[in-house]
Amino acid sequence: MTPAALLIALTLLSVAAFWVGKSRSLAIVGGSRGVRNLHSLPSHYGLMTALWCALPAFAVIGAWLVFQDSIIVSLVTQHLPEGVRNLPPNDLSLVLNDVHNVVAGNVSADMASEPVRLAANEYLRLRGISRMALTVLVLVMAIGAALLVRSKITPELRARNKVERVIEWLLIGCSTIAVFTTIGIVASVAFEALRFFAKVPVFDFLFGTQWSPQMAIRADQVGSSGAFGAVPLFAGTLLISLIAMVIAVPIGLFSAIYLAEYAHPRFRTWAKPLLEILAGVPTVVYGFFAALTIGPALRGWGESIGLNVASESALAAGLVMGIMIIPFVSSLADDMISAVPQSLRDGAYALGATRSETIKQVVMRAALPGIVGGVLLAVSRAIGETMIVVMAAGLAANLTANPLEAVTTVTVQIVTLLVGDQEFDSPKTLAAFALGLVLFLVTLALNVLALHIVRKYREQYE
Repeated sequence: MTPAALLIALTLLSVAAFWVGKSRSLAIVGGSRGVRNLHSLPSHYGLMTALWCALPAFAVIGAWLVFQDSIIVSLVTQHLPEGVRNLPPNDLSLVLNDVHNVVAGNVSADMASEPVRLAANEYLRLRGISRMALTVLVLVMAIGAALLVRSKITPELRARNKVERVIEWLLIGCSTIAVFTTIGIVASVAFEALRFFAKVPVFDFLFGTQWSPQMAIRADQVGSSGAFGAVPLFAGTLLISLIAMVIAVPIGLFSAIYLAEYAHPRFRTWAKPLLEILAGVPTVVYGFFAALTIGPALRGWGESIGLNVASESALAAGLVMGIMIIPFVSSLADDMISAVPQSLRDGAYALGATRSETIKQVVMRAALPGIVGGVLLAVSRAIGETMIVVMAAGLAANLTANPLEAVTTVTVQIVTLLVGDQEFDSPKTLAAFALGLVLFLVTLALNVLALHIVRKYREQYE
């Protein structure tokens, strides 16, 4: 039985175990009329039976699949001819890779050599044995555990406590995985960034004004300056993000005010989902829109009034990015405005304030911390955007404040540095990790600042 089929079978067994445990708990108290004699609800007994049926079996499946391939490869290697088995490690790994390709069907067995074909057949045989053993073991464990728990069900059994304890440990495990995943990502980026800073001084990277990460492969190679001053990248990122926020914040905020305070409920029911559709448009579509529509339109407009607008300008990327962020700002601001207690509005109306005065003097001040936090989160979203600036802003690392010129951003350079076959020992490739670390620290600081503002001032109006 394949792992997927085994998981489906185990899921069905768990469902059956739930009904077995629930039915058993009802049977020992004489049916639904005796539920009061049970310590826990019948569903808790069913959940306890299902959990004991599924969790140990799932753990065995996970551990088995982790070690199965390495064990099978080790056994297959022992069946290879002595001349192949004694090859250097790199050559042997190539042979085993051919075996995997034949097993996966990527390469026809007729095209493979005789040792590879025999090894592939042996691999398939051992995998079939492994799957059969796993199927028998898992099914026996699941059924046995379900029957064992069923036999121990009594009216005094604290099933609810046991189920809640298991669920608590599952939640702890999930949160631990999330935390360690984050730590692993940060550690991997930081480690590669430290390797970069060992070759390029931190001061030159953070405050240098020349960005040309082309490193010479040969001594006579031309056009390789190896300059890693990231100030033009930071300036381009801030310029495009500033343009985006100038577009997104007023439009998003004013639309949120109208939808929350002025719009008829019937209009709001269909206007807000239509506005939030913008958040579901893929960023690559925005990139096409910026490159094929906004960019040429801005260039034509500039020529008509005598301005020189680059084909890939910061203004084009910023405008489209601002359109993309509008629903983000609008949704957060709408939630903050709607969360303001109605009693504050009623108090302002009782004092003679008009609707506009109430919104300006009461509602917006009460919702301001949440709105500011949402705007900061939107800024971090703009700083981390990739596809739009890749397609619309260009690759030129220009240190300029003119939005009509082409600039580049941190995310564009990360993509550029890691595209193609690259050596991870060169400063050119390692520079991408240094840029990623700076980008991570900036967005983290913005998120922490947003949460701090929301938490610090929220209680003033509750």
